[in-house]
Amino acid sequence: MMSNPVHGLPFLPGTSFKDSTKTAFHRSQTLGYRNGYAVVRRPTVGIGGHRLQVSQLSQAELDKLASKAPVLMYSQPKKAPRAEFIPAYVAFDKKVLKFDAYFQEYVPLSTEEQYRIRQVNIYYYLEDDSMSVIEPVVENSGIPQGKLIKRQRLAKNDQGDHYHWKDLNRGINITIYGRTFRIVDCDKFTQVFLESQGIELNPPEKMALDPYTELRKQPLRKYVTPTDFDQLKQFLTFDKQVLRFYAIWDDTDSMFGECRTYIIHYYLMDDTVEIREVHERNDGRDPFPLLMSRRRVPKVLVESAKNFPRCVLEISDKEVLEWYTAKDFIVGKPLTILGRTFFIYDCDPFTRQYYKENFGISDLPRIDVSKKEPPPVKQESPIPEDKDRRFVFSYFLATDMISIFEPPVRNSGIIGGKYLGRTKVVKPGSSVENPIYYGPSDFFIGAVIEVFGHRFVILDTDDCVLKYMESNAAQYSPEALLSIQNHVRKQEAPAPESDNQQTVEDPGVQELEALIDTIQRQGKDHPCKDDILKMFQIYDKEASGHVDRETFFKICDSFHLPVDDSLVKELIRMCSRGEDKIDYCTFVRAFSN
Repeated sequence: MMSNPVHGLPFLPGTSFKDSTKTAFHRSQTLGYRNGYAVVRRPTVGIGGHRLQVSQLSQAELDKLASKAPVLMYSQPKKAPRAEFIPAYVAFDKKVLKFDAYFQEYVPLSTEEQYRIRQVNIYYYLEDDSMSVIEPVVENSGIPQGKLIKRQRLAKNDQGDHYHWKDLNRGINITIYGRTFRIVDCDKFTQVFLESQGIELNPPEKMALDPYTELRKQPLRKYVTPTDFDQLKQFLTFDKQVLRFYAIWDDTDSMFGECRTYIIHYYLMDDTVEIREVHERNDGRDPFPLLMSRRRVPKVLVESAKNFPRCVLEISDKEVLEWYTAKDFIVGKPLTILGRTFFIYDCDPFTRQYYKENFGISDLPRIDVSKKEPPPVKQESPIPEDKDRRFVFSYFLATDMISIFEPPVRNSGIIGGKYLGRTKVVKPGSSVENPIYYGPSDFFIGAVIEVFGHRFVILDTDDCVLKYMESNAAQYSPEALLSIQNHVRKQEAPAPESDNQQTVEDPGVQELEALIDTIQRQGKDHPCKDDILKMFQIYDKEASGHVDRETFFKICDSFHLPVDDSLVKELIRMCSRGEDKIDYCTFVRAFSN
C-alpha cells in the first residue's frame, strides 16, 4: 500500500489532500537544443512541479540496468538491445591487405631467354572487396610496368563468384583473367588480420628471380688478360682524363712561313693524340678545327717502314717500334709529330698535377713565346721632292673638318690644287670604336699633323688664326702659345742694315730668353735657387757650367723642380749641349726673378 508522502496517510480515497496553490500539472520537457543540436534532457521535477526523489544515474548505468535480467520474475526476461550497426565501408576504411606474388610470362623469338619472371603486388581492399595488381617499375627494363589490373571486384569462377579475403593465403595460386599468380608472402598487417579471423596461414615462400635479369648482373668478361698490360683497366681508370698542352709551330724560316699556335690533347684512356689549331678573329684562315685527328702517333718505326711513303702506309704494331706516350710530352722541349716540330710552352693545371703524381715533375715552367714588336720606325717621306712642297690647311670650326690645298708650282712636276676635300681627320693612335679627331687646339706653329699616313709641319698662320688664339687662349697649351709669341717676335725683329754693322742676335737666343721670361711670369720662382746653383757647381768639377744629364735630373729631383712641365721640358731641350751635357746656369735663371 502506498502512503501519502506529505501527511503520512495511506493514499486512499478520502485520505488525499489537494494543494490549491498548485496550478501547473504539465510534464517537464525531455528534449532540448544545445549549440544548434538536439540533445536529451533528464527531467528533475514531476507533474505539478514535485521534485523527483530519484538518484541521477549516468547513461552507462542506465544501459546496464536495462540489459540486466532480474533473478525473480513472473514473465519472460527482456532481450538485450542489439549492438550498433557499423557498415563495412566505415569499419574497414583504408584497410588494405597486401600480398607479394609473381607470374611467369612466355618469351617467344629469343635465344637468350624462354620465359620471364615478373614480380607484382596484389592489394585487397576490405571496404568493398575489390582488388588491384601493380607491378613495381624497374628502370631500363623495356617493359610497360605499373598498374596491370586496376581496382575492381575480380571474378573467381564462371559462376560469377568473386574473390574474398578468405580465398587468399600464402603458397597458393590464383587465376585472374587467364593469368596465374603465385602468392609467396604478405605484409605484417595482412598476417595479423587473417590470423585474427581464424585463418591459418601457410609458411612464406622465397620470391622467384628472373633468370635473364640475374644473367645480366654477372660480369661480361670472365677471362684473364694474357699480358701485364690491361687495356680495359686503362680505359676504366683514365676515362675522360685528357692532358692538355699549349704549343707553337715556328715555320718562319721557310718562305711565307709563320708562327702558329696549337693545342695538343693526349687521351690517357688509349694513348691517342689530337692536335687542334687555335684560330683568332679575322686571321684570314679557313676555320678547320683539327690539324690532326685523334690517333696513336708513332715515335720510332722499323727500318723497313722508314722509306715507305707515309701517305699510303697503314701504321700497325708491326711497323712501329715505339709509340708516343705521356712521358714524351714535356713543357719546354720540342716534339716532332708527322714531320712538324712543335714547341710545348705551357699546359693546364690538371696536366701539372698528373705529372707531379706520376712522374715526380713538380716544376713545369711557363715559357713566354710572345714576340716583342719591333720599335716603330720614324716615318719620313722617301721622296726628296716632298721636302719643298707647301700646303695650305683650312680648319672649319662649324664642322671640325679639314681641307688641304697645294698651290701650283711651275716646272715642279707636281700638279697642284685640292689635296684633300673637307673631312674629319682622326688622330694617330686612336681606335676605330672611339675615334679622336683633330681640334682647333692641335694647330699651332711647329705642330705636326698626320693626315692618313702623311705628316705635315705647320710653319706659319694668318692673322685670323692669331686673333682666334688670342681670344681663346684657354684652349691652347703653353707650348702652343709660346710658339706664336716667338713667331711674332721674329716678325717684329729689325733686319740688319749692312754687313759692317753689328749682326742681329741669334734667333735661338731670342727664343730662349722669351721662354725664360714666360716661365718667370708664370710664378715658377724657387725659394732655394741659390742652393740649387751651389749644388750644380759642386758637381761641376771643371767649372764649365755644364753637368751630365743623370746628375742634372738627380739634383732637380732633390729640389722638387717641375721637370715634367711642358715649358720646363722645352727649356731643358734648349739648354742641352750635345747628347749628355746640360747648361745649368741658363736653366737656373728661369727660377729667379
